[in-house]
Amino acid sequence: MDMSAEHLKLENQICFSIYATAREITKLYKPLLEKLNVTYPQYLVLLILWEEDSITVKEMGRRLYLDSGTLTPMLKRMETAGFITRERSKHDERSVIVSLTDKGKASEEDANSIPHQLLDQLDMEESELKQFKASLVKTLDRVYQINEVK
Repeated sequence: MDMSAEHLKLENQICFSIYATAREITKLYKPLLEKLNVTYPQYLVLLILWEEDSITVKEMGRRLYLDSGTLTPMLKRMETAGFITRERSKHDERSVIVSLTDKGKASEEDANSIPHQLLDQLDMEESELKQFKASLVKTLDRVYQINEVK
């Protein structure tokens, strides 16, 4: 193989490493989330709402790096399942507020052990995990800024 093509090898692609790692970690979450009866993206929505209930779809999309076209169908399914409510803002008709229902609030207790269970499976030192996360967040911020400029 021509050495100039070395950069085209799959194992040399940072995007592939990130993509594959995210998929594999999401697989680890799947059995942990079954007792909540939510998907991984729905779990992320719940994490946001457990931290700050009643936020706009726009704010939620910003925090999840998702557009409303992707987020809205998922929120509809979560509303049908009884985890959240969605209603138009009284102050701005264009804005939709997402809030937890009693079921959504109660699911927080069931989810409490999930982060610890995942960390146990990863079997990484806390310092190693913090460094890895910090590097990912820094990369995400850079990539997001590049994409925002386009």
